[in-house]
Amino acid sequence: MSSSMSPPDPVFGTAVDLMARLIAHDTESSKSNLALIADVETYLRGLHVPYVKIPNAAGDKAAVLATIGPMRGDGVVLSGHTDVVPVAGQSWTGDPFTLRRDGTRFYGRGACDMKGFDAIALAMIPEFQKMALKSPVHIALSYDEETTCLGSLGLIRRFGTEMPRPRAVIVGEPTNMQVADAHKSIATYFTRVRGFEAHSAKPALGAHAIAGACELVHELTLMMDAYERAGDPSGRFDPAYSTVHVGTIHGGSARNILAKDCAFHWEFRGLPGVPQNDAYARFQAFTERVALPRLTRFTKDAGIETETEVEVPGLLAAAGSAAETLALKLTRSNRTIAVSYATEAGHFQQAGIPTIVCGPGSIDQAHQPDEYIEEAEISACIEFMRRLGRELS
Repeated sequence: MSSSMSPPDPVFGTAVDLMARLIAHDTESSKSNLALIADVETYLRGLHVPYVKIPNAAGDKAAVLATIGPMRGDGVVLSGHTDVVPVAGQSWTGDPFTLRRDGTRFYGRGACDMKGFDAIALAMIPEFQKMALKSPVHIALSYDEETTCLGSLGLIRRFGTEMPRPRAVIVGEPTNMQVADAHKSIATYFTRVRGFEAHSAKPALGAHAIAGACELVHELTLMMDAYERAGDPSGRFDPAYSTVHVGTIHGGSARNILAKDCAFHWEFRGLPGVPQNDAYARFQAFTERVALPRLTRFTKDAGIETETEVEVPGLLAAAGSAAETLALKLTRSNRTIAVSYATEAGHFQQAGIPTIVCGPGSIDQAHQPDEYIEEAEISACIEFMRRLGRELS
C-alpha cells in the first residue's frame, strides 16, 4: 500500500538538531560565545568547509566566516549573530536553553532571534556542496549584535581585502521571510547629572541632580512628540516616526537630601534619512541652553555629561540593488517591507555591499519569554536557501 505522505526533509531534521545545539549554549551578550563557536568549528571541519575565526580584542568572543564553493567575488553572504538577550526576570515555562517542541512551534532562547537562521544556514551546507556552486555562499556568524552590532565589523573588513567582495548580503533577522530593504538606525546614550548634596530644606545650598535629570527626560519626551508630529514621509515604518526612549534612571540617597548623582540610559531610533546624531544634537543644545544653567545656578560644582554608547547605522532602501533583486526572486515576491528594529545590515551597506534583511520567524517573538519559531518558517527558509543554491549553480 503506497503512502501519499512526502518523506521527511533531511535538512529540516538537521536544522532542528543544530538549533538545539546552538540554543544549548548560553550566549547572552555579556558572556563568551567561544563554546558555541568551537561547536560550529567542529561541524565545519567535519564537512571540510574552509573558514576563518575572527576573535575580539579581549579573546573571549569570536566571529566565524565560512565559504562553500569557489573563492570568487560574486558570492552571497548569509549573515547571522550568535548572541542572545538575557532571560533573567522572564517567565519561561521551560528551560530557555533547551530546545523543545510543542505542536508546530520550537521554543528556546534564540530560536527566532536568530539561532534558527544560523542553524538552517549550517544545515544547508551539504546540499550546497552537492550543487557544485559556480559562485560561493558565505556564512557569517557574529557576536554582540544585541548590544553594539560591532561584532560583525571584523568579518566585514575581510571582504575586499583577504576575501573577494560578495555581490549581496542577506541578514537573516526575523521578517517572516519577507524582504526588508530598510530599517531605522539606533544610537544609545548614558547621561549622568552630577549635583551637589545639601539639606532639602535649603535647596539654594546645592544642586539637585534628580531635578536636573527630570528636566532632561522631560525634554526627551517633548522631542519624542516632535518626531511623532514630523511623521514618516515614506509611509513605510511602524511606528511611523523616529522614536526616543528612556530605559533606566537611577539617583539619590535619601528623601531629604538633594541628590548628588542621577543617571539615565536613553536611545534614539531614527528613520532612514534622519541624521543619526539628530536627537543627541538637540539634547546637547537644550543641556547647554537650559538644563546646565539651571542646575548650576547656586553652585558651579555640578555638571551634565552624556556618553555615546552605541551607534548602529540604518539600512537605506536601494531599489533595484543586487541584494533586493536576488531576495525578491528567491522569495517569489514583488514587494519589500521596512522594519523598525536595527540590524547589522547597515554596517554591510556602509562597506559598499548591497544588503537586505530576510529571515524566518516573527520579530514579535524576539526577546520574549517562551521565544519560538514556527515549523513553517523553518521550511520556508530552507526552500529560500535551496533556491539560492540553484541560483548560484
